[in-house]
Amino acid sequence: MKTTKILFAVLTALAITSCDDFLDMQPTQSGNAEGSVKTVTDAEVAINGMMSTMTSSAYYGRNFVLYGDTKGGDLTIYSAGRGLDALYSFNHAPSYGSFSGFWSQIYYCILQANTLIKNIETLQAEGTEEDFDYILGQAYSLRALYYFDLVRLYGLPYNYNKDAYGVPNVTEPISATSQLKRATVAQNYDQIVSDLEKGAQLMSGDKSPKQGYMNYYANLALQAKVNLYMENYEEALTAAKEVIESEKYSLYKNDDWANSWSQQFGSESIFELGITVEESDLGSGSLGYYLMQYGQLKNAQGWFLASDYFLDRLGQDPTDVRWAVMDNDESWVDTGIERKGACYKYIGGTDLEGDGKATITAVNIKIIRLSEVYLIAAEAALHSAAGASVAADYLNEIRKRSPGLEPATAATITDDMILDERSKELFAEGQRFFDMIRLNRTIEFNDDFQSVPVSDRPKTIDRTFYKIVLPISQDEINANPAIADQQNPGY
Repeated sequence: MKTTKILFAVLTALAITSCDDFLDMQPTQSGNAEGSVKTVTDAEVAINGMMSTMTSSAYYGRNFVLYGDTKGGDLTIYSAGRGLDALYSFNHAPSYGSFSGFWSQIYYCILQANTLIKNIETLQAEGTEEDFDYILGQAYSLRALYYFDLVRLYGLPYNYNKDAYGVPNVTEPISATSQLKRATVAQNYDQIVSDLEKGAQLMSGDKSPKQGYMNYYANLALQAKVNLYMENYEEALTAAKEVIESEKYSLYKNDDWANSWSQQFGSESIFELGITVEESDLGSGSLGYYLMQYGQLKNAQGWFLASDYFLDRLGQDPTDVRWAVMDNDESWVDTGIERKGACYKYIGGTDLEGDGKATITAVNIKIIRLSEVYLIAAEAALHSAAGASVAADYLNEIRKRSPGLEPATAATITDDMILDERSKELFAEGQRFFDMIRLNRTIEFNDDFQSVPVSDRPKTIDRTFYKIVLPISQDEINANPAIADQQNPGY
């Protein structure tokens, strides 16, 4: 079972245990990997363990993905009290509703990366003849992703206040007495960029796609995204262009887009987490069950539905191919009025096909897709020397999925047009909230649709609202008194 202990309890306990199987394929609660990686084969097993840990319900397996769209206004709820309501209502405090699983699970991933990096670098210093460079590059790149996700959850946007508190920068296994303070957002991003640059260099000798694993082009796609968040537009465009122009990946044609969700490792998938029936299939707790129509299958949750705002946006073109993964939601069951607010990306499509495994809920999680890289390139080009014409060209490659809409031109393209396209293309993939906050947009919530009072936030918020970041849980503060005076303001 994946650990859910708080950060320092996890890191210190794992630092002093003597178990040798820490980075096994099956993540365990034991931890000392020092000396456990001797060969490239051992290191590959360790990477498998890192991939598996990322599929936890507290991370990419469910909650992190729901976080982005629920808090970003593209998802709403139909009834209160079913679970995870706090993501929508912002009912967070240090002692309850803190979603501390994000903190503990991602730091557990960081522990895995740090321990593997230390093992490999020790072997290299000792003169090993085996080539660990590619695996070391994967570990650095994954650690960058982990910190990017953490700092977006707990720190203010880089372009809003990069001197605000971020998260502790832990880059090596720590001792039982370590008390680490929070770094700044800027320091976290410096670490992320440094890790990505190291990772890319180490993996540059093998640029072939690696299904289900971090790879050279996934690193570049992440570099593009991180630099976009930092408003380093030239760097973002350079990285995105290298991915696109490599031709290692290709965009789906409109006729193929809907079926792509019933496939594993399709032509657009740059970094995809494998979900296995035996280990990481969450069944009725999966994203598929949370987003499909309530009660369509036994225990189908249907707790989160597309908001009216998203449906209006997608409804700008009734022929948009992305309607193909949407179907009637719970409100249709009650009212008889068609409302396609249920999303079937994580159940293989509206035919409930899954993606070829024994259960329909064991659907792989797509973390970085080529379509997002095109959208990053469009936004970066619009704000760089490349200009609006180049930006429109990139955007139109994705806008073709709405054949009823006019293509963008140099005269018509705007940040809001790109933002709308990101919403439509990346719906239910955990992006909307972070996009709205970094671009300083006001988020409006569809509270009137479900008629459940929400008292923990107003109907509209912007990035001045203190709950756009999560609180540090009281348990974590108790375990690490060094951050007692570094709680996020307002909590």
